[in-house]
Amino acid sequence: MIPAGFEQSRAFLGGKMRQGFLVSLVAALALAAAVPFGADAQNRPSRIGGKPNINGIWQAMNSANWNLEGHAASQLKDFWRLGAIGAIPAGQSVVKEGKIPYLPEALARRDENRAGWPKTDPEAACYLPGIPRATYLPHPFQIIQGDDDILFVYAFANANRAVQMKDHRTIDEVPVDLWMGWSNGRWEGDTLVVEVIANDDRTWFDRAGNYHSNQLKVTERYTSLDANRMQYEATIEDPETFSAPWTISMHLYRNTEPNAELLEYKCVEFSENLLYNEFLKEPLP
Repeated sequence: MIPAGFEQSRAFLGGKMRQGFLVSLVAALALAAAVPFGADAQNRPSRIGGKPNINGIWQAMNSANWNLEGHAASQLKDFWRLGAIGAIPAGQSVVKEGKIPYLPEALARRDENRAGWPKTDPEAACYLPGIPRATYLPHPFQIIQGDDDILFVYAFANANRAVQMKDHRTIDEVPVDLWMGWSNGRWEGDTLVVEVIANDDRTWFDRAGNYHSNQLKVTERYTSLDANRMQYEATIEDPETFSAPWTISMHLYRNTEPNAELLEYKCVEFSENLLYNEFLKEPLP
């Protein structure tokens, strides 16, 4: 089986990423690794090219990755040996409408996904998380903003995506569905708006089995509230799965510690026993 990250990289880089941008991407990553984002907070310019400076390491502070909808704390009975460590924390709904408007037949699929957790969850297999889930995983991510395209780099599974500020494409112009989608970006005043299309239908929204089809379109909105907070909203459109569009909303927080940096979470090796245990030379009992 080809790792999810390699599959997306091959599709994305296979003649579709401009050589000039690839050079800029490497340079941006090198710069990001060299700059401690927490340490230079007082010297960070508030705007870049007239737009809010959203450079930095960000993270959501909620339990949306467990379930986008409101949920009580509960036991995971298959993990009883972990005691309170292996339990689901309570969380308020981040769905502005309160509930996700599933079509009846799609809701049955959601329940099937949930019943098979964790093996059915692409997060457990270390697949790329997709959008919007990458935003509120329990791992930070980094935004690298310049004058043109904006790079998002995620700790989980070494995921990344380029928000194309000029090379906008329609769904017919993206050759294959991508784990992280194709992101067309624009500024509306001080809000970064990103339309994410060509989404692979194997990603989920959370650990509760909430999912989508390959007809998914995500419209993200990043709005600075102050120096270290952003309002994040993502509107979900998928007529094959949902009866109406719906929106999630939450705050994102910038990591301001002096030694803040994005650490890798290469998780492929951690999923091998879950996926292939019976075929390994030394399977776990």
